[in-house]
Amino acid sequence: MPNLTFMTVYNFTTKRVYPLLFCFLFCLFSTAAQYNLNNDSVAVSGYDVVSYFNDTPTAGKQTCSTHYEGATYWFSNTANKATFEENPEKYTPQYGGWCAYAMGYSGKKVSINPESYTIEKGKLYLFYRTTFVNTKKRWQTNTQKLKTKADSNWLQHTKH
Repeated sequence: MPNLTFMTVYNFTTKRVYPLLFCFLFCLFSTAAQYNLNNDSVAVSGYDVVSYFNDTPTAGKQTCSTHYEGATYWFSNTANKATFEENPEKYTPQYGGWCAYAMGYSGKKVSINPESYTIEKGKLYLFYRTTFVNTKKRWQTNTQKLKTKADSNWLQHTKH
């Protein structure tokens, strides 16, 4: 039996386990930090992301949720939750759930109104909207140019 002293275990832990644990946690939380989440790490203001693809954005339920890339997603029913879990990349919103127009126009992370959205080429885009400002309409007047800029800006936000 090997002679395991406190120092042997301590050295192994500090030299091997802690750095791996740190890297894992850093990657997990740095990815989640890029997403538009509330204080409880819930994405899309708690809306069911699968419901957008049925053209009926619906608020999800905390009791019907799953985790993906550091974010919690709520669903209105178990069928939508199962659909998401089969292919989460298909349903997660573009640009981390931040306003697509703002990401393209200025590269800034701007909160969204979860009922202002569009689906283009199978991708979900969310927008900021108030009584006086509708960024979805602005996006739709110059989608291709804004999307190209938004893709580039988002890439800059997600670089480690």
